Amino acid sequence: MLTWLRDYRPEWLRPDLLAGLITAAVVIPKAMAYATVAGLPVQVGLYTAFLPMVIYAVLGSSRVLSVSTTTTIAILTGAALAEVAPDGNMAVIVPALATLTLLVGLLLAVASVLRLGFLANFISEPVLVGFKAGIGLVIVVDQLPKLFGVHFAKGTFGQNLVALMQSLPETSAPTLAVALLTMVLLIGMERVLPRLPAPLVGVGAGIAAMGLLGLGALGVEAVGQIPRGLPGLQLPDLSLAAALWPAAMGIAVMSFTETVAVGRAFAAPGEPPMQPNRELLATGLGTAAGALLGAMPAGGGTSQTAVNRLSGARSPLAGLVTAGATLLTMLLLAPVISLMPQATLAAVVIVYSVGLIQPAEFRSILAVRRNEFIWALAALAGVVVLGTLKGILVAIIISLVGLAQQVSNPPVYVLGRKRGTNAFRPLSPEHTDDDSFPGLLMLRLTGRLFFANAERVRDRIRPLVEEARPRVVALDLSGVFDVEYTALKMLTEAEVSQREQGIELWLVGLTPEVLALVQRSALGQALGQGRMFFNLEQAVARYQALPPATG
Repeated sequence: MLTWLRDYRPEWLRPDLLAGLITAAVVIPKAMAYATVAGLPVQVGLYTAFLPMVIYAVLGSSRVLSVSTTTTIAILTGAALAEVAPDGNMAVIVPALATLTLLVGLLLAVASVLRLGFLANFISEPVLVGFKAGIGLVIVVDQLPKLFGVHFAKGTFGQNLVALMQSLPETSAPTLAVALLTMVLLIGMERVLPRLPAPLVGVGAGIAAMGLLGLGALGVEAVGQIPRGLPGLQLPDLSLAAALWPAAMGIAVMSFTETVAVGRAFAAPGEPPMQPNRELLATGLGTAAGALLGAMPAGGGTSQTAVNRLSGARSPLAGLVTAGATLLTMLLLAPVISLMPQATLAAVVIVYSVGLIQPAEFRSILAVRRNEFIWALAALAGVVVLGTLKGILVAIIISLVGLAQQVSNPPVYVLGRKRGTNAFRPLSPEHTDDDSFPGLLMLRLTGRLFFANAERVRDRIRPLVEEARPRVVALDLSGVFDVEYTALKMLTEAEVSQREQGIELWLVGLTPEVLALVQRSALGQALGQGRMFFNLEQAVARYQALPPATG
């Protein structure tokens, strides 16, 4: 908190206040809805949107991440509680919820102490683009029923689309009119009066219309009654810990991956980068503290973070404002917020979530690398088809597969010397006049040589040697920062094999670490000082000084 307070600018205050209030208009009803998804009273959602939000604003590393709870967390929470209280007995569910939430918070905090945040770095930028677009589609489809005023059992993305199409004949015209007018108001104000807080005006207009025009009598649904009052202290039942810890671990993994993925998705250029270990600590302590108020496990929410960012949030102060609005709602504003039309809320979420889908970014990726464009599409499909949590796992797996593909397939370049210089570069049709040296094959390897790519490197070098039939093969390893034992063994075997065919193997440009490794090995003993060189220029000079080959 001291970090962002130190850098805080006065011009950020107004957008932070507005963004916090606007986001509260999204967070509060959604948090209550998530509570009902978990089979809990609606006020539990308010508790979850209060204290975890405050603690994250103090400790978190993202400037705009809005932390309360998510659909997936709510579903997993409800499933876990059903295991220990299948009859829905609230006398058992309340302490079980406190126990589950506390376990999730402790697991996240322990993961922070163990520095496991690096696991969040395994999502590449193209995959993140696809993930964001998938989130946008899921959010829009999730809100469309409220837009049309229809109801059906929620399922997968495809099932929801089919159910929505089947429900269109039941559309509530007044509800759709409220939603469309809200969207027109939001979009029009953004273009004509960009300085005014369009979402806040839209939400206020919806509440006013509901109260003054009696829209409820026309079938327009409101958020509904919100209980007043502060929560009491809820103590966990540690006897349930053994039954709940597996579910707590799954929820903790989901909370962390979704929090970091959403935080990265909404990070703006120039902002401090997210620190995954701080995210673990912030969400962990926020969740653990929320457990004592009877809250659900916490995590970064997608739609609410989208609204927070796109409403102009500049710092975590917006999150504190959202938490303050939640507190006021619990104490004073429940009757007012309860009048908000569901259609107005859906319109705000949709307008501010469509921006997550950026076709231009997909085109940019396709123009540069086709493979990574496919990764982006796969990440999008993973979120849409499998849901957010599994979609994140798909995104991580895609990134890891892409990384494995790259590191297991390092390039091998045949080098020449630029005429009139001592610069060596890969031979290419554009530089046909580069110097080459008959009998000397110069090859450059880059990256890390290890068990996953040693055989591939050998298979790439072998045909080059067979084609050139050189006297000397000089491997430029200046771009190799590490040689693992398997790769070192491959080089040792290659040296023996080439020597038996009358071909010498030279090593060039070894880093100090790689040089020390080679010198301790059988390869270093076979090469000696005479076949290891500081740079290619020395190797060429040594080759040119060799006596002519006999025979």
